[in-house]
Amino acid sequence: MELDSAVAFARTNRQAVLTTIRANGRPQQSNILYHVFDDGVIRISVTVDRAKFRNLSHDPWAALHVTREDFFAYVVLEGNVELTPVATRSDDAVVEELIEIYRALMGEHENWNAYRDAMVAERRAVIRFTPNRAYGML
Repeated sequence: MELDSAVAFARTNRQAVLTTIRANGRPQQSNILYHVFDDGVIRISVTVDRAKFRNLSHDPWAALHVTREDFFAYVVLEGNVELTPVATRSDDAVVEELIEIYRALMGEHENWNAYRDAMVAERRAVIRFTPNRAYGML
């Protein structure tokens, strides 16, 4: 499957299953919301106490499984991951990136100041997933 076709398919959804690798080598899967940005990087908001963050900290590889609503078409994107630092101030670059993700997924927030504060309080970071391989059935 062509990577460009798989990424284009992933752009039609925002829900997927993210697979990461635990320290013991076994897979760990999480339902996530994501957005494919214009640069082709898939961004996911995450709290640092989640297994996926810990797993990606020691093995920065992931797979993203995206299905069509009827379940008869799917793609799996595999690739490398970059983790941002944890948001520490309501005006830091990580919070700005989290705002971009929120806007892409949900639109405007009713109180951006409260959102900014929540991103710091929740100890959020961003998973930047860059796919480099794809397979599936479209």
